[in-house]
Amino acid sequence: MSKTVIASAAAPAAVGPYSAGIDAGATVYLSGQLGLNPETGTLAEGVEAQARQSLANVGALLEAAGLTYADVVKTTVLLADISDFAAVNAVYAEVFPEPFPARSCFAVGALPMGGLVEIEVIAQRAQ
Repeated sequence: MSKTVIASAAAPAAVGPYSAGIDAGATVYLSGQLGLNPETGTLAEGVEAQARQSLANVGALLEAAGLTYADVVKTTVLLADISDFAAVNAVYAEVFPEPFPARSCFAVGALPMGGLVEIEVIAQRAQ
């Protein structure tokens, strides 16, 4: 199996011992994306803006891999506060087309940099 790192100038660079994404051939794995503006390195203001930026970062990485949101088969959404679920869900529904990917959503104790939402995805290439 070959593994190719996925990165994009339109998404934040990895800041630790991990890759923003890995292309494993038929399957692409993207690390969790915070609502970080890739140009400034700062978080967007508010949970909806962070969700939009997180998904924009995901979209940029998908594009770098030659994929789109329609190719996503599984997502994991991490929230600092579960009461933000409805707001994040509304933004999420604007981005992903039907049939929607499978999804898990968790409230966590804290996210890096004080983030309010982090989203990771797994995408599949058409065969």
